[in-house]
Amino acid sequence: MAGRIAQADVEEVKARTNIADIVGERVALKSAGVGSLKGLCPFHDERSPSFHVRPQVGFYHCFGCGESGDVYTFLRQIDHVSFTEAVERLAGRIGFTLHYEEGGAAPETSGRARLYAANAAAAEFFRAQLLSSEAEVGRRFLGERGFDAGAAAHFGVGFAPSGWSALLDTLTTKGFTREELTTAGLVSQGQRGVYDRFRGRLVWPIRDVTGQVIGFGARKLLESDQGPKYLNTPETPIYHKSQVLYGLDLAKRDISRGETRRVIVVEGYTDVMACHLSGLTTAVATCGTAFGADHMKVVRRIMGDDAAAEVVFTFDPDAAGQKAAVRAFTETRSLNAQSFVAVGPTGLDPCDLRLARGDGAVRGLMDTKIPMFEFIIDQRLKGRDLGTVEGRLAGLTAAAPLLAEIRDEPLRRRYEHVLARRLGEDLSDVHREVARQRAIQRQGGSTEAGATSRPPRSPGPSSPEPAEAPTPRVSIASLPRDADVALERDALMGFLQYGHRIDPAELRAALDEPFRHPALEAVRSSIAAVPDHTRPGWAVAAVDAVREPYRSLAAELLTGDFPARDDQHAVTSARDLARRIRLRGVDREKRELLSAIQRLAPDSEEGRRVRLRLRELDAVRQRLSGEQ
Repeated sequence: MAGRIAQADVEEVKARTNIADIVGERVALKSAGVGSLKGLCPFHDERSPSFHVRPQVGFYHCFGCGESGDVYTFLRQIDHVSFTEAVERLAGRIGFTLHYEEGGAAPETSGRARLYAANAAAAEFFRAQLLSSEAEVGRRFLGERGFDAGAAAHFGVGFAPSGWSALLDTLTTKGFTREELTTAGLVSQGQRGVYDRFRGRLVWPIRDVTGQVIGFGARKLLESDQGPKYLNTPETPIYHKSQVLYGLDLAKRDISRGETRRVIVVEGYTDVMACHLSGLTTAVATCGTAFGADHMKVVRRIMGDDAAAEVVFTFDPDAAGQKAAVRAFTETRSLNAQSFVAVGPTGLDPCDLRLARGDGAVRGLMDTKIPMFEFIIDQRLKGRDLGTVEGRLAGLTAAAPLLAEIRDEPLRRRYEHVLARRLGEDLSDVHREVARQRAIQRQGGSTEAGATSRPPRSPGPSSPEPAEAPTPRVSIASLPRDADVALERDALMGFLQYGHRIDPAELRAALDEPFRHPALEAVRSSIAAVPDHTRPGWAVAAVDAVREPYRSLAAELLTGDFPARDDQHAVTSARDLARRIRLRGVDREKRELLSAIQRLAPDSEEGRRVRLRLRELDAVRQRLSGEQ
């Protein structure tokens, strides 16, 4: 029986891993206060960032959807891997050797891990084949497009031999089964048996944002090849073309860290290569499909919510390019960034432009870009005779619905000016038509709204019982707004985030004081149950132990923005909150004793004990007050 990873190693790997590095490969993170980072949540679609990461405690939490956890949870959720695979992947990153209990061997990896391994092995095979004599046709193809051996190596370009089963035979000897290779999309099943999917083609490895090979794109080279010009990996458990952007693994760093956060969306693998080699290192391309909503989600997570960010599309000025622009415009409306279109001179794509005019001409595309909306308006007006009343009216009718869809009124008004200038029409006429189209669009959506306003039918004899409403998630925002609750909330936030830097005796004394709000009391009791608040990872363990429905509240307290100027002031504030909690406890006990002493005889033994305790409390209060 395979052994389990030693728990000490699990903790050690987590302690050595910065969760911000792992999350930052998928999400653009920026400062959100002392010790906290935030970005757009990768687990649900949102317009403003509510996903917080606190590297110091190794924890993340989304204030929007409630997802939270440590670095292992993140990898399991985002990559759908097992716990063992998550630990092994992080151990591999830091070069840590894992030990397995019971003397067993390492647990077998899951199917997904085998698919990643098979794709990595295939990429190595294809790269080696590019040096073969048969690959001369592929090297010539690259050279004719201005790409040398260094460029091919940088992008991992390879060659698939034209034989029936060269890749199949090679990977089978490496221990991969035919079933695994078929699931990975590397081989296909035909009437003559299993054969290589890619044969006699130039091959580009397609990687996910972390750099793992998940599929391939292959370009036809031989006249005898009856297949499509480009052939991609089919849908697999790890490759979903609607979510993949070629080159994103190379572009992500410059996308998220450049002075201008810019993504350049081109149409092919060679266009990505040409852009990167020309200095436009944020270029990416879709893989055999149009730019869609899932691609936009990927871009948004990498770019963040920076309103100064740009998405630039390089479409061909033909009919297909115009349709692609309209589709892309539909998706970019949800982006808190500016979208543009850059069309090369005489319609040259970046690869041909670089070949014909050099690297500078490719970089110059960014100087000639125009706002996406203006490009779309021009496409709506194209072919209409704007010198006639009929042509201008037709143009206004075609373009106004597009403007009507813009919810941002100031932006919509500015584009009304643009359309009025394009048409040579009075601004008031354009505004009136746009308003009419908005009314039509609102009316079109009223049917569904009206349907929901109808009273529900009375349940009949056979109607099922209504489902029990789920327990609402308790959050910081749902807490009452009063001074006591605010003190308890802030104290718990300080304890979870900086408890390891508070004197253990002081922290323990504060945690021994019961809290008044039930949700905050549930969090306090979980923190108080931790025996050692200096041990790495204690805060995450405390959050995990909070009973429902209060666990999400605990996660918010662990990752929320603790108000402080800097790290040292945050620690000072957390200590002060612990002192104030203890003072509140002293005052509460003193009030109770003063009330009790009124009912006791002055010379009774109980009365003497109460007066002694009151003197002790006064001394404690004086000492705590002096700590300010």
